[in-house]
Amino acid sequence: MPPPPDVTEPARDRRLLLVVDAPSLLHRSHHAKAHTRATDRSGRPAWALHGMLKQILEAIDAFAPDAVIFGLDDRTASVRRDRYPDYKAGRAAKDPELVDQLERAGALLDALGLATLTPPGLEADDVNASGATWAERNGWNCIIITSDRDAFAHISDHTRVLRLIDGGMAGSPLLTPVRLHAMYGVAAERYLEYAALRGDASDNLPGVNGIGEKTAALLLEQAGPMRTVWADIDHNAGAAVSAALDSWAEETGGRRIGATVVRRLAAPGARERYDFNVAMMAGQDYLDLGLTPDEPGSPGLLPLDSDRVQRVVGFLGVDATTHLALRVLAGTDPASVARV
Repeated sequence: MPPPPDVTEPARDRRLLLVVDAPSLLHRSHHAKAHTRATDRSGRPAWALHGMLKQILEAIDAFAPDAVIFGLDDRTASVRRDRYPDYKAGRAAKDPELVDQLERAGALLDALGLATLTPPGLEADDVNASGATWAERNGWNCIIITSDRDAFAHISDHTRVLRLIDGGMAGSPLLTPVRLHAMYGVAAERYLEYAALRGDASDNLPGVNGIGEKTAALLLEQAGPMRTVWADIDHNAGAAVSAALDSWAEETGGRRIGATVVRRLAAPGARERYDFNVAMMAGQDYLDLGLTPDEPGSPGLLPLDSDRVQRVVGFLGVDATTHLALRVLAGTDPASVARV
């Protein structure tokens, strides 16, 4: 299968790690496919599992990674919720049939012989961060597959994010530093600062009062990084920040907002809100992924055992997906398996 139309792979002078945000794929597949009521051979709900696996197979087929790791959420504990009990508050309760499939996903991937990581108290977002860091340290490229914008903070010259949207793999953009800047007006290395200023309603994290997306991007572009902005506010009453924003206004014919932005950043609680958001949003990048790519047969490396793939994927009860899995994961001609 060729790469999706909007996908541009990084140069393959480096090996490629594919990091998959499995819960993200499961959520999207559940909402897209629940109407099918598809079950596995035991009669349990399987539409989200099947949708996740199908997208994984398409990604592996498109990008031909050298190693793959799947991040999962710890569903029993949360360091972030312990720190902030209202973390992700307000989200609708999960459908029990989705919960069932979320809880089975790790076992399915492990049964295939793929590499998974459920970090204690943490989330797939943290596996994304650690995957990007591992790849950089080991001289690899990295592609993160997710629908979560938090992963944008890891975009670099060697890490891309395939952000899944409603069009699935074929309609999802592969975000590079240039594309990210075109979308948000902010450099990739400043994305975490941008998100902390803006806030994240989906995680119930308010932003700095009065600083929206456009203002946050403009501030970082004209006066950032934020350590420089905060230093100017602390030691120079924000004069340099105000001047930079007003100079931009004069050049573009925009409204002068320098004094207003400085006042909002200097307001009581603004710095604390920003620092808190950075701490909550930053992915933990120190996790041991357990990848040993130079040891043949290690979890995360392809190809997989064809009998195992036939048995595990076949249990989902979709022959076309089993055939695709045999070709992509095991490098086996499905017709030859059928003849055995």
